[in-house]
Amino acid sequence: MATAKSTSSKGASKSPSTDLLKLYRDMLLIRRFEEKAGQLYGMGLIGGFCHLYIGQEAVVVGLTAATRPGDSFITSYRDHGHMLAAGMDPKGVMAELTGRVGGYSRGKGGSMHMFSREKGFFGGHGIVAAQVPLGTGLAFGHKYREDGGVCLCFLGDGAVNQGQVYESFNMAALWKLPVIYVIENNRYGMGTSVERASASSTELHRRGDAYGIPGIAVDGMDVLEVEKAGRKWIAHAREGKGPVVLEMKTYRYRGHSMSDPAKYRTKEEVSKVRAEHDPIDTLAKLILEGKAAGEDQLKEIDREVKEICTNASDFAQASPLPEAKELFTDILVGI
Repeated sequence: MATAKSTSSKGASKSPSTDLLKLYRDMLLIRRFEEKAGQLYGMGLIGGFCHLYIGQEAVVVGLTAATRPGDSFITSYRDHGHMLAAGMDPKGVMAELTGRVGGYSRGKGGSMHMFSREKGFFGGHGIVAAQVPLGTGLAFGHKYREDGGVCLCFLGDGAVNQGQVYESFNMAALWKLPVIYVIENNRYGMGTSVERASASSTELHRRGDAYGIPGIAVDGMDVLEVEKAGRKWIAHAREGKGPVVLEMKTYRYRGHSMSDPAKYRTKEEVSKVRAEHDPIDTLAKLILEGKAAGEDQLKEIDREVKEICTNASDFAQASPLPEAKELFTDILVGI
């Protein structure tokens, strides 16, 4: 049976990261971008579903800091933060959210489906857990090509009960594929808590035990702990030792999607997490206490990030809507 380990926020300052300000900026960019996306949704400029990543920024930023060029990323429909962390242009992401031709999928993918081969980002997938077998396939591709790459496959706590997850686990373990299955446990799958949805243990990092896959629980609200775990276990996968399950214990502040009033939890619960465990505030405190930067420098980073998000919003609204003929591009017809 695989061993289950846990990391805590204690000792986070021992992280190998040498650029706390970059981690801070990357998380803040995601936070401000998502806030802007929420505003555009409220204005009717973003249609369909829109799942915001506010509160979970430390997970993707910390893990991305532990990757290297040539690695690949794939995730679910809560994907804007992953795109930005992968280095995709905020303008192209926002334009896609608003269904414009300047978007990464030329306005046809919207919030849940956009891609960038250049950045190694393969979606954004709207079907729950559909990205897991695809991520396993990306890892198989890395092994087949012997390119040294690792796939980070993100999924939510609601997805871990889907059958295709375990088919993927079996194949990845059997072939020792270089894949990290990142379970972003934000405690609520849509409107149902983990406790109500799991017939067995709620220790989601142990879901790979039957396949001999190591499982580790990590404080997903601490970007330094996430990065530290990422560096250790991505190296494990890169060395040909097979897949790993990382359970990132995190929290989303908004509803499941913009249309979700989130009445299944109290305002006090959300406020308590924000006040005591916000990943951006926690890192800002560490930066200030360690004198890595002052208040003025952090405010300047916030100003810069807000300007980027405003420019992305302006670019999206100035970009035209797709023409009707765009419906027929990239469509293959078998004869």
